[in-house]
Parts: sequence; structure tokens; C-alpha cells
Amino acid sequence: MVTVRVISKGSLDEYMSRAVKHYSSLFTLPSLSKVILGITVLCMMGGVAVAIPLFGSYRTFATGLLFGPILLSIVVLSDLIISRSFMKADPIFDLRRCSALSLVSWLIWLAFMFLGAMASFFVEGNSIWVKFFFSGLCPVLILRLLVFSTVSLADYGRIFVSSIIQPASCMISFLLIGPFLGYAISAHSLFFLLSAMVIAVGVAFLFSSLLDHTGKATVGIGALSLFKAFLVNWIVDADKPLEEFFEKLGVDENVEVSLLGFRTEEKMKAIMVIPACHRGPFKNVGSSLLPYLIQEALGKEARCVVVVPHGLVGHERDLASQFQNSLLVESILDCVGSFSSLGYQAKPFMRGQKDGAKASCQAFGDCAIFTLTLAPETTEDLPQQLNSMISEESDKAGIPHIMVVNAHNSLEGASKSDESVAFLKAAAATSLEKSLGNEHFPFEIGAATVVPEEFSVRDGMGPGGIGVITVKVADQIAAYITIDGNNMVSGLRERIISRLLDLGVVDGEVLTTDTHVVNGVVQIARGYHPIGEALDQTKLIKWVEHAVEEALGNMEPAEALWASTVVPNVKVVGEKQIEQLCLLAERTLEQAKKLAALLFSSAGILLAILFLLL
Repeated sequence: MVTVRVISKGSLDEYMSRAVKHYSSLFTLPSLSKVILGITVLCMMGGVAVAIPLFGSYRTFATGLLFGPILLSIVVLSDLIISRSFMKADPIFDLRRCSALSLVSWLIWLAFMFLGAMASFFVEGNSIWVKFFFSGLCPVLILRLLVFSTVSLADYGRIFVSSIIQPASCMISFLLIGPFLGYAISAHSLFFLLSAMVIAVGVAFLFSSLLDHTGKATVGIGALSLFKAFLVNWIVDADKPLEEFFEKLGVDENVEVSLLGFRTEEKMKAIMVIPACHRGPFKNVGSSLLPYLIQEALGKEARCVVVVPHGLVGHERDLASQFQNSLLVESILDCVGSFSSLGYQAKPFMRGQKDGAKASCQAFGDCAIFTLTLAPETTEDLPQQLNSMISEESDKAGIPHIMVVNAHNSLEGASKSDESVAFLKAAAATSLEKSLGNEHFPFEIGAATVVPEEFSVRDGMGPGGIGVITVKVADQIAAYITIDGNNMVSGLRERIISRLLDLGVVDGEVLTTDTHVVNGVVQIARGYHPIGEALDQTKLIKWVEHAVEEALGNMEPAEALWASTVVPNVKVVGEKQIEQLCLLAERTLEQAKKLAALLFSSAGILLAILFLLL
């Protein structure tokens, strides 16, 4: 019996899902107009807070109220300058996000200003208000330094200027206007202000340095750099920063690609492609979108229906970047001119079953296509050893070429990979034996692709939609239905196959591409919706029926073709590396919480001591 690491799929998806839950919600912000409205209200309230201690003089009180519009002008102008100059090239800090940071900053500072205003009723003079106002600078400056330094991709100089320019401008304005309002700004107050700034910069520096050390000690990568790469992907879909890490950590592998084509007298009818690499790790990163990229590029090149079901690989063979995707796709396109004929005859679609494991086998000349599933039990990633086992049996039977498809079409609870491997092998052997007992007949092929616009990646369906290849051998019609999604809810496969009987399709299999473009776009525990969980199953089945009817309507005699290639030196990111990166990303957030509690409380205590002494 073959032993399979059960952790590989479940735990890795769990790590990614937890990362999605944390990072995708970090910048869920209101609209810019609402943010500006909030800043306006806070700045006007800030003017009121300045004016409260000045009740003794109507003139100074009226002048204090003017401080609100001054603050508002400074805040809005500084946000415009930051977003359109210092952060102009940064993918995250547009005007809306800069303004949102200012909104939070002023909410904190206003709290200190009102505390000072209330305290001024119990302390003679208004110096107490000044100290509270200066105290508020410390948490505001810490917040801005930390947010810019941990999120922005800009250099340190731009980060520092963007962090300090707004609070410094507001502080300078107060230092210039304060004496005219009647506020006494003593040497002690100025020293307190300077101390607050030093504390803020020191805390921000320590926080960033200690947080970065977490990553360097774990995988040799600064945690902040990785954190920024995750954020820029979750927030604005930029894949390059994260893929740069994958390229550094990746290893070169040779990737085998198998193609089974069908050509009529006039043109290429359909092609099934099985690349020996995994889709992932999530969203638009690495090879997550690979099935669609192959389908789109090869479909245009060969002018036919292209389907890219899942092979026998796991996350240990995720491609590192879009560049690696392009290398693989280009090599696949080169295969179009190197097809060899398998002849014009095929055998019927045959099934085998063993203790819940199901397999199908259909031979085209000396090539056989196998599909494997455990449905209605969970069918997730299956080990590459199964391919070797089935290949060995096929070689003995005189079939040198095989394509083994992991149907990846049922998700219901935990995977039972350990005991299922032997059962799947036995089921495949049974289906092969049944196939060998049949004669070859001329066959017909039909093909169609539909892309339902009503379903999106948030519903679990990728841009490849639904691809169908129908095969008629003698009096039997079978259908291979490929849906661009990451697995299916349990039972949906059986519903689809049952409905196809009414169309004259006596058997077949429902396959998914295992695309990971749907992973990381919804905030649920799993991180994605399998086909049928979020979308309307009845509507989906109607779309499948429509595609099958179209394929049945264009069936014609065909020739089977075979091509295979090995793409050398493709950079893949192993399961261990992805797992470490996902874990590190989460640990960074947890470490940040601990450091924040320690450093911020220490800064508060130190500031309080200075407040009382000065």
C-alpha cells in the first residue's frame, strides 16, 4: 500500500485560508467621499477642542474655532501631496487609503485634545491642554510610521516623509498660532514634544526590526517584505512582489505535458491537455490560472475546444510565477505541430470500481485515457505514484501512452487518501481489463465550450467555464465534462451524470480543473467555494446540458492524435516552501499583536512619566 501525506492538501489549504481571512479584510474601507466627510467632522471638532479652554475671551475663542478649517486644509493637502508624489508609484496608498489613515489618526489625536480640554477645567491655565495635544502626537506618529513601513513598497525615505509630513505640519501650525490664541508654550512643553517624537520613532523602529527578524530567522526572508507582498496581492491583485519570493525559493523541475487531440477531415476538433504541474497556490499567483491560460492560448492557436482537467499532482508542483506559466504555455503551443496519429478507431468507455473508488478507461489506438474519482466521498489531490502504477499495467497490456485524470469532483469532509490509493489502482486495472476485452470501432467526436456569465470566481467558477468532449463508439455515447473550478460539492457529479441520460449520453465523467484563481477571493473558512456550493446547481446543470447538446449536435468522424513533451527547468515552489510562507505570514500578524501590546504599553508608560515630570 502506498502512504500519502494527508497533510499536504488539507493543511496547506487551511494555512492559505487563514491567511486570506486575515489579509483580505485589512483594507476594507468606505468610499473617499465618506472618508473626507469624516475628516471634516473630526477637524471641526478639533477646532472646538482648541477653543474650549479659551472661554474667558470671546476673541480668542472665535480665533480658536478657526483652527478647525486650518487643520482640515493641512490634512487634505498633505494627503494629496503624499498620494500623488511620495506614494505615487505605490500600488496601495492612493488618496482614499491615505485619507483613511488620516481619519484614524485624527480620531486618536482628537481624543487627546478633548481630554486636555476637560482637564483644563480643573487645572489653572491652559498648559495642561498643550501637553495633551503634544501627547497625542506620539500614538499618531507611531500609527503612521507603522502603517507606511509595514504596508508600503516605497523606500524608507518616502515612507518617513509620508509618515511625518502631516502631523508635523499640524504641529508647526499650532506652534505658530498657539501664542496668538493665548496658549503658553514653554521650554518644558517643547522638550516634552521632542521626547514624544523620539519615543514614537523609537517604538516604530523596534517594532519593525523585531517583526522582520521573525521571518529572517524562519526562512531567511524579512517578515515585513513578505507581509507587504501578501498585502499588495490581496488588496490590489499585484502578483509580482509575491512571485519574486516564489522564484527565489523555487527549484527547477522538468514538467511533462500530455496532449490527446481529435481531428476531423476539416480541422482540429478538440484537445485535452494534462500538464504535470499543480494549479496554485491561490488567486492570481503562480499557476493558479494555468488551466485557463492553456485553454485560451491553445484554443486560439488550434482553433478548437481545449479542456485542461487535473492530473496526479499536488501543491509540491505549483509554478512560481507568470513567467514560468508562459514558458509552459509556449512549449504546449509548440506541440500542435508534433502530433502523431493514433488512428481512427477507439474502444467504448468502460468503468471499474473497488470499495468506492471509481475509474474509467477509454482507448484510442494505443493510447488510453483514465479518470479516477472517489465520489461521492472527497476526491482531492492524488499522488503521482498512481500514474506510475497505472502506466505499468498499461505497458503490460501493450498500451504505451496513457493520460490519467484526477476527476477532483467531490468534496465532503476529510480525504481518505491513505486507503484509497490501492482501491483506485484496482479500479483502474478493472476498467483497463474491461477495455481490453472490447474491439476497436470507428468513432465520432463532438465538442463545445460555454462560459456562463452569471457565475464568477466568487461563486467558484473560473473563466474557462464548461468544456465538453463527447465520444461515440459503436452505439455508446460518453461525455467528458470539464468545469473550471476547484472541486465540487458531493452529489453534484451524480446529478449531472444522471441528467445526461435523457440526452442519450450513457456514461462519462465530470471533471474539474482544480483552478486556484477562485482561492482567496471570498472570506470563508475554506477560502473558496467548490462548484455547487455558492452557485445555483440547477442553473449549472442546465448550462452543462446546453454544452452537451451543442457537442452532440456537431459530432463527426475523427482521428485521434497524441503528443507529449517535457519542459525542462521550470521553476516550481514546493509544498514545504509554500507552507512555510503561509505560516510565516500568519505568525507575522500574531507576533505583531504581541509586540504592539509590549511596545505600545511601554511607550504609554514612558510618556505618562514625562507628562507628570515636565
